[in-house]
Amino acid sequence: MTERLSRTALTSAFLRSFLIQGSWNYRTMLGGGFAFAMLPALRRIFTDSAAMDASLQRHLEHFNAHPYLCNVALGAAVKLESEGADAETVRRFKLAVRGPLGSLGDGLVWATWLPGVSLLALTLYWIGLPGWVAVIAFLFVYNVGHVGLRLWAFRVGLADGREVGGRLARADLGGWTSKLQVVASLLLGALVGAMLVGADGLAAAGPVWVALAAIACLAGLFVGHRAWRPAAVTVVVAVAGLSALGLFL
Repeated sequence: MTERLSRTALTSAFLRSFLIQGSWNYRTMLGGGFAFAMLPALRRIFTDSAAMDASLQRHLEHFNAHPYLCNVALGAAVKLESEGADAETVRRFKLAVRGPLGSLGDGLVWATWLPGVSLLALTLYWIGLPGWVAVIAFLFVYNVGHVGLRLWAFRVGLADGREVGGRLARADLGGWTSKLQVVASLLLGALVGAMLVGADGLAAAGPVWVALAAIACLAGLFVGHRAWRPAAVTVVVAVAGLSALGLFL
């Protein structure tokens, strides 16, 4: 890595990655946010303004991946630019990694981590803790994983450049997804138990709510595996609703 890339520039690029979806649109998707995050590094790499503008323009092009694992591509692109890689190499690299980073991130975060932490917050609420405790627990646990994943991804891309494929394979994110799904299943079991046996649980809610719960259970059993994104949205809405209820009652 060239000495021109100071720690300040790299830190600035990483912090800007939190806004990578800020200019999302249907034409370039994450392209604008990606270029915005690259800018502090590009200013250090290029002394010629025309060369910097050309680099910035190619990073403004269409790019899409999971917003957290996108940092793998961001760090690697910074490394490639600092090493003087030609424009076509940078473009081909970003084209090659966007699909895998999108699918790995969707499975790990949206289908597993987010619903799992939501189930944790719901369980805390149903075992009797105040709603605000469940909210704080959700925000803390989720963001520890969220920020940690962003930081790890950026450091991996920065260290390995175009060789990130091997590093991602060794990291076995798919394996981590499977392990976290087991934990989420255990939390789901704990939540169901708390809802059934609690003083304000499902058994005391009346036959209508029991029937609705049974229908939801059957729907999840037979078609839930085909609709993970709606399921994740449903869990998040449930967490928000129950937390709000706990705060105002």
